[in-house]
Amino acid sequence: MAAPTASQQQAQSKSQYNAFLAACPSHKMLERISGKWVTLILSALGSGPDCAGDPNPMRYSQLSRLLAGVSQKMLTQTLRSLERDGLISRTVTPTVPVTVHYELTELGLSLHHMMRGLKIWAEVHMDEVDTNRTAYDNVTPVN
Repeated sequence: MAAPTASQQQAQSKSQYNAFLAACPSHKMLERISGKWVTLILSALGSGPDCAGDPNPMRYSQLSRLLAGVSQKMLTQTLRSLERDGLISRTVTPTVPVTVHYELTELGLSLHHMMRGLKIWAEVHMDEVDTNRTAYDNVTPVN
C-alpha cells in the first residue's frame, strides 16, 4: 500500500477537526476569534465606519476612533493576529506620513457576516439580557 500524499493527509486531518477537543486547531481558532475586539474589528471592516454597506478599507486611526475603549496595544495586536490568520490584509502606501489601510480578505469576509450578526444580536437584545440579569440577581442568593 502506497503512503498517502501530503494533500490526502491534509484532507484526512481536516475531516477529523473537532472543536470540542482542546488540542484541535479549530478549538484554538475559535478561542482566537471569540474576543470582542476581533468581533468589532471584523464588523467595522466589513461594513465601513457606519457599520452599514459594503466592505471598505479603513485606516488605523479610523478603527481606533470607532472602537471606543480599545488601547493602541490591543488594536495593534489584534490587527496583527487577524493579518497572520489571513482574515485581513494590510496595505502600506508610501506617502508622508505613511498611509496604512486594513481590509477584509475573502476569508475574513466569510467570517464578517457571522460576526456582524453577533454584534447586531448583542445590540438588539441587551435590554432583555439586562432584565434577565436583574430578575436572576433578585431571586438568587449570593453566597
